[in-house]
Amino acid sequence: MSTSRKFRLGAFIQATGHHVSAWRHPDAQTDAGLNFQHYKAITQTAERGLFDAVFLADSPGIWGGTPESQFRNGKIVHFEPVTLFSALSAVTEQIGFISTASTTYEEPYTLARKFASLDYLSNGRSGWNVVTTGNENAAGNFGLEHHPDHSQRYERAEEFVEVVKGLWDSWEDDAFIRDREAGIYFDSEKLHILNHKGTHFSVKGPLNVARPIQGYPVIVQAGASEAGRDLAARTAEVIFTANQTLQDAQAFYADVKGRLAQYGRSPDDLKIMPGAFPIIGRTEAEAQEKYEFLQSLIHPDVAWDILKRYYKDTDLTNYALDDPAPTLPSDTNNNKSRLKLVNDLATRGQLTLRQLYLSLSTARGHRTILGTPERIADQLEEWFINGAADGFNIMPPILPTGLEEFVNLVVPLLQKRGLFRTAYEGRTLRENLGLRRPENRLAAKRKESRLVVA
Repeated sequence: MSTSRKFRLGAFIQATGHHVSAWRHPDAQTDAGLNFQHYKAITQTAERGLFDAVFLADSPGIWGGTPESQFRNGKIVHFEPVTLFSALSAVTEQIGFISTASTTYEEPYTLARKFASLDYLSNGRSGWNVVTTGNENAAGNFGLEHHPDHSQRYERAEEFVEVVKGLWDSWEDDAFIRDREAGIYFDSEKLHILNHKGTHFSVKGPLNVARPIQGYPVIVQAGASEAGRDLAARTAEVIFTANQTLQDAQAFYADVKGRLAQYGRSPDDLKIMPGAFPIIGRTEAEAQEKYEFLQSLIHPDVAWDILKRYYKDTDLTNYALDDPAPTLPSDTNNNKSRLKLVNDLATRGQLTLRQLYLSLSTARGHRTILGTPERIADQLEEWFINGAADGFNIMPPILPTGLEEFVNLVVPLLQKRGLFRTAYEGRTLRENLGLRRPENRLAAKRKESRLVVA
């Protein structure tokens, strides 16, 4: 099939790979989290595969785990993503860099400054994955006894994003004239002071970095709760989401795209990219064998730890792994949308605890797709042409081999079907994603006020 609409592809990089025990696999780079050459090779592979971007999840605290299992976590230490991407931008040319940063545990000015800097260092290839942070371990690192409430985190996030955009609009695109003869470095008429005073923040400005090359770095979001969907409809340009079935993905796609009009936005202003965890084999049997070997690497302590993350208030002491999975909690102060997804997964399949942890150990609730390259391409195409996705955030089970297999075996099939690019369309991340460059809202506001006075 050939279509003018093309796949968007992100490479979701997680140190040794996305499987919970990836670091134990013989193909994994065990010190991946702090190995620059490893990340360099992966990113260059993704660029060779013409991916739109590489994406790093992040948290301001170590990722969960009970004391009994934490020492078995191969992803416990890793680079801060903006720092890493600044280095990677120097050894790549066109692939984008989407970094996670928290609206709960960072401040708007410093965040705006570092992402504007990354946009310049990468020549317009930066993106910000906006998260409110679901990791309760972060609170103690910032002088807090308790992780803020979910609703409070989203209230803060809404204001946070608006402040950051206002800071990025501190300067008009042509403000810096740098006229040596006249001795004028910038046009003072094209400087805009934010002077924001709100519920959560008081920020004067201006930012001490010029307006980013893209206007704004691409705004990405991963939340799928009700509050998360509404925030995404207002502000996000890409959504990374988790869905297990075509019907659920179609419902999410239609719901979020349907909210855009009330904020003056069109469906093309937002790209929805579900996560996909591909296990690729030359035959279906080989793919299944790869899957079973991965699952055999999970230590029992890690298995129970996966379950305890979701059964926070349930005593699992008297349960065996082959018992039916008990009812999950109805609510959480962490990731609400992920809890619902896990609950749906358990009840829809009437899973045992063992089946549940095996499902979560691969992609943590994202969709696992297994089979030959042709079968993988078929499954991605099905969602793409049936109103469930604009593209996918690919989650390799093991790195580097999982991404290499996808680039070498699946990407050519998508290109042959006319579903994926054969060359980058532009130089910036926005251009390659087909997103418009935003206007400077502070400049437009000043212009409008002058017209009113006149």
